[in-house]
Amino acid sequence: MAKNEKKDERLYNRDFLQACSNAVNGIVYSATTQTNIRKQLIIGFVTMVLSLFYNFTTSEFLCLTMSIFFVIFAELVNTAIETVVDLLVDVYHPKAKIAKDVAAGAVVLAAINAIVVLYFLFFKEAKLVDMSNSLLNHISSTNSHIAFVGIIITGIVIIGVKAYTEGKKFKTGETSRFIPSGQAAIAFAILSSIWLNTKNLFVFALALILSIMLLGNRMKDRRTFAEVLFGASMGVLIIIAIYGLTIFRM
Repeated sequence: MAKNEKKDERLYNRDFLQACSNAVNGIVYSATTQTNIRKQLIIGFVTMVLSLFYNFTTSEFLCLTMSIFFVIFAELVNTAIETVVDLLVDVYHPKAKIAKDVAAGAVVLAAINAIVVLYFLFFKEAKLVDMSNSLLNHISSTNSHIAFVGIIITGIVIIGVKAYTEGKKFKTGETSRFIPSGQAAIAFAILSSIWLNTKNLFVFALALILSIMLLGNRMKDRRTFAEVLFGASMGVLIIIAIYGLTIFRM
């Protein structure tokens, strides 16, 4: 009886942080096992970088971001449905096929929606905005946009690194693994964006204290110092690299 109760406890999250951690693990698992999600993450990464060179309005950028996330969301739901169907059905069944086909249809509709949005945002004029001027001038005047894109790109890179590490672990069977801390990367990406946007030492100091506290919590949660440091460095370097584009102005 006690064994069954212990097993049931694994189905529930202890707190909000564990729920978020398990959710990220689900995304990493999908990126590790599903080729389509890896492709979509790469497309999302490239699209976010390209958005820096277009003079998008807030509503246009929101449409772009929502379209990308909606495709990935549909693919995650499709993966979950396929996993449950495979768990319940060992042999071919028409209704199991219908469930998988309907889930795949949702992904197709989301992809079509994304293609339409990308066409109207990127390719309708068939050229970058103000081609005669420096493309990077658009970046320098929208620091909040750069910060948001940089944080999204940091998240995509972290998921990609974790998916690659997990995939290598599955292939080689190695138990030891080095995975940079995603929370540390996001925290220091936000910290770097705050400093580059505000140049306010007091605000930066407050954000730095919160980031250091987060690093301490991550090290208590079975994270090594190297993993936390590498994740934090990755977040800082990605933001600096994106903001560094503004240096090369014509």
